[in-house]
Amino acid sequence: MTTKIKAKSRILEAVHETAADLHRLGFIDQRKMRKYDALCLDPIPDYDSEMIRSLRERYQISQTVLASLLNTSPSAVRQWELGDKHPSGPSQKLLNLLERKGLDALI
Repeated sequence: MTTKIKAKSRILEAVHETAADLHRLGFIDQRKMRKYDALCLDPIPDYDSEMIRSLRERYQISQTVLASLLNTSPSAVRQWELGDKHPSGPSQKLLNLLERKGLDALI
């Protein structure tokens, strides 16, 4: 687990580097290391209806296909795009992954 994390500040970068070294040496377990990773990661943005629609149109996929990729129902995607509801945490993370890495990351 030696992935390079872009820290928010130099202090957090130093803390994360130290934690990664302690994890590598066996002093910090995987669960605690995930907490340090989360501390240094940028927060996931809230996806509104326009962002979801533009993501779907950028990859030229239907609401049904997007729902399948996100493991949710087509009606949920439809409600997100209408602005009636908003995606929950796991769906937001998958939308963020789609935005950053593309379709291949979800397939």
